[in-house]
Amino acid sequence: MIRLLWALSVRTRYFLRRYMPTNVLLDAIRTRRGLKWGVPAMLLAVPYLLVASICVNFIEDDGPGWLNLLVLLLLWNSMKLIVMGPGQPRPPAPYPHPRGR
Repeated sequence: MIRLLWALSVRTRYFLRRYMPTNVLLDAIRTRRGLKWGVPAMLLAVPYLLVASICVNFIEDDGPGWLNLLVLLLLWNSMKLIVMGPGQPRPPAPYPHPRGR
């Protein structure tokens, strides 16, 4: 049973990592060529927050309750983009010259 749950969680993680748009974007930012796009990617959090705000207003006006899940997803994706922008990994420092130059 545990083996089945483990396999299911691994496949779910692979699917989410491979096909969800924010995960694909964050994987591209984590590369050496993508370092310059970290801060502009933070701006993508603004539309996510705007749509989350619209959904919350719709929920408060007697909208369907399942929109709460959409709000959580939008807030989670916006937090991922905001945190990844300034906290992205930097390229490693060059190795010192072996002769001390």
